[in-house]
Amino acid sequence: MISMQNFQAMLYPILAGMLMLAVGFNFRDKNAGVFAMWIGMLTILATVVIKILAKLNE
Repeated sequence: MISMQNFQAMLYPILAGMLMLAVGFNFRDKNAGVFAMWIGMLTILATVVIKILAKLNE
């Protein structure tokens, strides 16, 4: 069973990334919106990659 601390450590960055994607998509015609989408996508990707690497390292 996953502990609540590990769950929250993954949940918060993914939610922040989703929020950045949503904000960026709403402002996709401006450079800041495109940048927000990039940051959101990289945040989600980094969270997943870190979790995969942690599982492989066990």
